[in-house]
Amino acid sequence: MRRVAAVFQRLFSLSRENGPVSEPARVLVVEDAETIRIAVLAALADAGYAVAGHPDGSALEEELQQFRPDLVVLDVMLPGRDGFTLLEVVRRRSEAGVVLLTARDAVSDRLRGLHSGADDYVVKPFELEELVARIGAVLRRLRRVPSVVQVADLVIDADSGVVLRGGEQIEVTATELRLLGYLAAQRGRVVSKTQILTGVWGYDDYDPNLVEVHVSALRRKLEVYGPRLLHTVRGLGYVLRADES
Repeated sequence: MRRVAAVFQRLFSLSRENGPVSEPARVLVVEDAETIRIAVLAALADAGYAVAGHPDGSALEEELQQFRPDLVVLDVMLPGRDGFTLLEVVRRRSEAGVVLLTARDAVSDRLRGLHSGADDYVVKPFELEELVARIGAVLRRLRRVPSVVQVADLVIDADSGVVLRGGEQIEVTATELRLLGYLAAQRGRVVSKTQILTGVWGYDDYDPNLVEVHVSALRRKLEVYGPRLLHTVRGLGYVLRADES
């Protein structure tokens, strides 16, 4: 009971201090290749993040002040100021996390980026789902992603492992907790089995039936205390929301 009370206290504190606990993390993408920039922004938006993008660093200082990103994705080889220079700007003016993108796989480049304060370093070409997963991992390390998330009457506390529905505690496994947290972070967006495999298990080459098994088990537990929240969208995937409208 003490853990449950602590969850409610944290939920109340987060709501008072920061507004809704489900407010998305903000990610700024600085990438000069338009096709890559657009694809990354779309993937991040689909994953539930608030996004902004630029082809170079000319607006970086302004965006750090106005958009106030929780994380900045920087291409190393940019026109004008390169990614390493912009990384120094971010470190001086913000507490945002930084993920560097580069076409160069040289160890010296990676070491330079990490020694300069980058939180992660991704080499092109990359899979969008991997980049999104690594951005999420950095944000969790930096505590920019709230550990307590609420969807309707469902409350998920990733730190304590407590899941509540209508005030009643639901016993879930570690995998079910990760699955719930991932679906809740999508803020009502439909996600495919492949996206879930990558986001929850870290790889997309597992049997998709693995997702079905865990979704079914989780759905049964959730529906003991209320109407359906975890919906199947035929041909597309799954979504966690209060109704199917």
